[in-house]
Amino acid sequence: MIGELRQAFDKSLNFVLKVVGMSHSSYYYAVKPKEEKDLDTPVIQAIDEIRLTDPKYTKKYGYRRITDALHEQGFVVNHKRVLRIMKEHGWMAEYNNRGHRKYNSYHGTVGRIAKNLIHRRFTTDRPYQKLVADVSEFRYGMMTQTERIYLEPVLDLFSGEVLAYNISDHPTVEFALKPLREALDQIPALPYRTTVHTDQGFQYQHRQWRKTLKEHHVFQSMSRKATCLDNAEMESFFSVMKAEMMDEHYDTKESLESAMREWIEFYNNRRIKSRLKGKSPIAYRQLALQEAA
Repeated sequence: MIGELRQAFDKSLNFVLKVVGMSHSSYYYAVKPKEEKDLDTPVIQAIDEIRLTDPKYTKKYGYRRITDALHEQGFVVNHKRVLRIMKEHGWMAEYNNRGHRKYNSYHGTVGRIAKNLIHRRFTTDRPYQKLVADVSEFRYGMMTQTERIYLEPVLDLFSGEVLAYNISDHPTVEFALKPLREALDQIPALPYRTTVHTDQGFQYQHRQWRKTLKEHHVFQSMSRKATCLDNAEMESFFSVMKAEMMDEHYDTKESLESAMREWIEFYNNRRIKSRLKGKSPIAYRQLALQEAA
């Protein structure tokens, strides 16, 4: 049809494609010989299987994460080809970008403020060297102030793995200390010291938090006041989590908490990342430790 239109009106290919609303890539794919199109069949089948691995979450994979998963399976394919196939099959991920309430644990200077030792240097090639923590709010039911729970995860910046977390009705100091202790207790003997970075929330200024870090010979680091980018990795984690699991409504606290635990288990064990060479956080850490042994 495109060729006939060009001949009938004596117009360029660019003009005709613009009029009919077709991209160049779609046109050239349409005019490909059948043999070349058949080369996409195994890739299409593999993408479909990847999207059905954990359908609640993997159907939300974008084309880059799908490309990483294909590479893990041995496919030699670039992201542009995967993008085209996903567009043609209506597999492009859609996120709910509605705003989520942000919990603010800053109550002024109620304890001791630590120096910012991280300075937004969030990358590290060593497990357990840099940990970050923060608290976020999740709502259920009628989304009122009485229908909310809080999550505090402790992340290892080496792989993004959630080392420990806690969910509670109240963001108390003890609530924050529980995952910190669990995370620090699992760290093996290291030739370097660990740093734990947080914002200036009242939980992290508390003497009990500082005491726990000191008992484990861990450095304390804090973001500057009202500077969320100083803890950008935690902000990114919460953003991804809420985009992938808060796109549905939870009527009860139990259903929301169950969904949160289920997503964190998926995130740690099966959610692949491009920067982790197409591996999940736990798989990446295990591989790194094996290579270092």
